[in-house]
Amino acid sequence: MAAYVPDGEGLDDRVPFLARLEREDRVALLGLGRELSFDSRAPLLRQDEPSSYILLIINGWTKVTTSAPNGYEALHALRGPGDIVGESASLTGRPRSATVTALSPVRAVVVPHEKFRAFVTGSAEISLTLLALTADRTRAADRRSLEFAAMTVRERFAVLLLDLAHTHGVRTDEGIELDIPLSKQELAGAVGASREMVQRLLKDLRARGIVLTGRRAMVIVRPDSLRRIARAQESVQPPVGHEAPQTPQTPQNGPRTLR
Repeated sequence: MAAYVPDGEGLDDRVPFLARLEREDRVALLGLGRELSFDSRAPLLRQDEPSSYILLIINGWTKVTTSAPNGYEALHALRGPGDIVGESASLTGRPRSATVTALSPVRAVVVPHEKFRAFVTGSAEISLTLLALTADRTRAADRRSLEFAAMTVRERFAVLLLDLAHTHGVRTDEGIELDIPLSKQELAGAVGASREMVQRLLKDLRARGIVLTGRRAMVIVRPDSLRRIARAQESVQPPVGHEAPQTPQTPQNGPRTLR
C-alpha cells in the first residue's frame, strides 16, 4: 500500500485507516486477524446486531447504510481498500449502528474486539490516529449534511455524481465511467430522494447528453454541465483528468445499465 502524503489541508475522511498507520503497525494489526472473502451484495455487518469484531478491507468496495422502520435505506458512505468498519461498536460495546454490504467481491481481515482494543490502547499514537479518522468522518458527514440542506434534490444528485467521478471515475473514450456498481435505489439513498425521482433525473441528464447509462454502469460525458447544476464550480473538485468531450458518443456495445 502506498504511503499517504498529506496536502496543505491535512487528512480527510477519504484517507483509509491502514494508510494512516506506520508500516510496522499496519502489519501488526493485520496479523491479529484472519482473512475472509465476501461475495458481491453479501452483508459484512448488520445494523442493530451485537458485535464481536472489526473488519479491515483489503480489496473490494462496500456501502454503509442505515434502514428506517418504514424500509427506507440511507446510503452514508462507501468504504474500500484500507478502510476499517465496525470500529465504533468495538470501542463502545453497543450494537452495530449501520449495515455494511459488499458492492463487489471483498477480501477483509476480521479482528476480534479484544485484540483490536488491546492494539489501540497499547499505543497513544495509534489511538490518536483512530480518533483523527473518526473526527474526519464526522466532519465530512456534517459538512455534506449542511451543503445538502441548502440544495434541491437535482443539485444534490449532481454533487453526488461529481464526487463519485472524482473518487471512482475511470477515463474512457465516451467520458468518465463510474467504476462502482450503485443501483438507482442506492443513489436515491445517498441524496435523500426516492428511486422514482432519481430515475427522472437520470432521464433528463441522458436527454441532455450529460450522462450515458447502460446495464450496470454510468458514463459522465459532460461533468462541466453537472458542475453548473450543482452551483459549485469552484468548490467541487474536478473529476479524473481533463473535461470529457461535449458531444456524447454512444459506445458500440453501450455501457452497462444501472439496476
